[in-house]
Amino acid sequence: MTEERPPRPVRDDYVAWRTATTRWADIDVYRHMNNAVYFELIDTAVNAHLLEETGVDIRLLPAVGVVAEVSCRYFRELTFPAPVDLGLVVDRVGRSSVVYRIGLFQGPGDEAAAEGRFVHVYVDNTRDDGQRPVVPLPDEVRAVAERLHRPGGGA
Repeated sequence: MTEERPPRPVRDDYVAWRTATTRWADIDVYRHMNNAVYFELIDTAVNAHLLEETGVDIRLLPAVGVVAEVSCRYFRELTFPAPVDLGLVVDRVGRSSVVYRIGLFQGPGDEAAAEGRFVHVYVDNTRDDGQRPVVPLPDEVRAVAERLHRPGGGA
């Protein structure tokens, strides 16, 4: 049995946008952007959006998001020097987790060069005993995630 691959994402699939700049150091020996850089961009896009949209330092909230899952589908290479447009959308807002998709676009065209999936699970940030139980989303984060949520989206 053959599983059908989800369609390649397009710009209209995303709700919020930010731009990053590629750096010389992002390009590896194979002359394309190293896969680890994609994950840095994905992580930065989500957390910068949360910082800006909540208006608070999310690192100081009583609950903080830790990465429970991250993945990336690659469609074409990203290069240096050129800006990268990062589109964000939320596929699911749970009691204690948020599932994001981040589209990476470079240059003209409507199709993504790559798409990341990023899952934050919220844990207690008030304990200093090494125990970090899963807790509900902070209200500030839930409000931002719900604004990014597009029901029925994603693969």
